[in-house]
Amino acid sequence: MTSKAIRVFATCHIGEPAENLLREKGYDLEIYPGPEAPQKSLVIEKVRSGVDGLIVTLRDPIDAEVFEAGKGTLKVVSQIAVGFDNINRADANRYKVPITNTPEVLNDATAEFAFFMMGAVARRLWDSEQMVREGKWGAWHPYLPFVGDEISGKTIAVIGTGRIGLAMIKKCLGFDMNVLCYDPVYQNHQFAADVQQVMDLRHKLGMVKEANWIKYVSLDEALAEADYVSLHVPLVREGKMPTYHLMNERTLKLMRKDAYLINAARGPVIDEAALAKALKERWIAGAALDVYAVEPLPADSPLRDPAIEDRCRLYPHFASAGRITRLSPDPQKGMAGRCIQGLMDVLENNYGGDRTKMPFVVNKEAWIGSGADGEGI
Repeated sequence: MTSKAIRVFATCHIGEPAENLLREKGYDLEIYPGPEAPQKSLVIEKVRSGVDGLIVTLRDPIDAEVFEAGKGTLKVVSQIAVGFDNINRADANRYKVPITNTPEVLNDATAEFAFFMMGAVARRLWDSEQMVREGKWGAWHPYLPFVGDEISGKTIAVIGTGRIGLAMIKKCLGFDMNVLCYDPVYQNHQFAADVQQVMDLRHKLGMVKEANWIKYVSLDEALAEADYVSLHVPLVREGKMPTYHLMNERTLKLMRKDAYLINAARGPVIDEAALAKALKERWIAGAALDVYAVEPLPADSPLRDPAIEDRCRLYPHFASAGRITRLSPDPQKGMAGRCIQGLMDVLENNYGGDRTKMPFVVNKEAWIGSGADGEGI
């Protein structure tokens, strides 16, 4: 690093430990106070003023307009998230600006929250607490006013077996669940075989009464046979294997009437109007969502219909919001740490300035064949 102060603009706070680490290293860090996202015009203004790096979130649209404003000065856009649907990758490549993200450190936090959502909607935690708080709990009864559905021993369909999907499967092991796997791109049969060995051993040792199983199947088979369907696919809008509106009227009707849908992946994977209809007409038993096509969830969203509120749990995109997962400055543990490490790798010319070797740069294709480009500070 040179004596020149490195300027970074963050569109939100990412936690004092990570922010202080940057400042201790001499970075000139400016943070939009929020909690709402800054206007795009303000981001462009900051970039035009000569910032070296941007720290952004999924709610910040970053495209050619932003890159043009920072032409010659903006050196990195560091996303504090795994996904980066808000960043136009083609524009970033054209302007030779690295994009970094925060993969893997949120796998377990996201998977466990998806599991918790599944339990919350199935065991009716929201309406049972509401009954107590509103003074409507008159006496104990074996099944009135309602009963929920168990998770233990049931069958779950894990749609998407990437890192978070695999973490979800490991959570399900402890609840003696059978697992149907579907992935439109890659089937991790070795992982499935390893899980089956664990299942078999638990049964052999008498830890479970019934032998459990795991297998890859087609999407239609997974939806038709599962008690719970948990989505863990990326958002792909085009190509041979799109996931946009993967759950639509046709696929929702494949699900059992006593089945539940869980989504901690990407909002547009579900056709929300179709899901609201499915819940209202009771094609399925319930749904729990942490992501939406438009965020925050609009006031006129069909998912807010009071007629389905007992069967539809709605959360504010915070599946990864564990304290360590979100805030730790350690890049091996926290999103904040991984976010600033990706930023520093670029701005401090780590890895000899070779973008293709930087672990958190996602658009490496823009530099393949060029080696170290020496464009850092």
